[in-house]
Amino acid sequence: MTDENTIVAVDSLVANEFEVEIEGEKLLGVFRVDGLVTFMLDGDGNRVGQPFQLAKMVQRDGNNPFNKWLRETASGNAKPRRELAIVAIDDGVETRRWIVKGAWIRKVSYSSFDTASSEMVEEIITIHYDGLVETWSDTPDLE
Repeated sequence: MTDENTIVAVDSLVANEFEVEIEGEKLLGVFRVDGLVTFMLDGDGNRVGQPFQLAKMVQRDGNNPFNKWLRETASGNAKPRRELAIVAIDDGVETRRWIVKGAWIRKVSYSSFDTASSEMVEEIITIHYDGLVETWSDTPDLE
């Protein structure tokens, strides 16, 4: 029980405090992650993974981790898979991590090329995966 002099802290998560990693390396230039469903069961009670989208800036360096993955995928070889991590950060402290196992690129599209716009072109990637593990980084004694 708390009295009126007790301060209760409520954690919040701001949408712009996140990072995306690919094989443990921070992926620069990520604008947003859309449609991340971390838990869903099918009609038989089996956990299923829903694809999500990653929107990022188009980058020139063909050797950065994402562009390497994109080139491998576009080459037509078997679906190259990676481990991704989506990391929620609160005031500089990692609070939650979603580890995306066996991620593969299903689709790549781009925002409009428009002579009247000064906005950056977005590379929009649809990602499917084999499994997802959620960890609470900021909770040392998770029960």
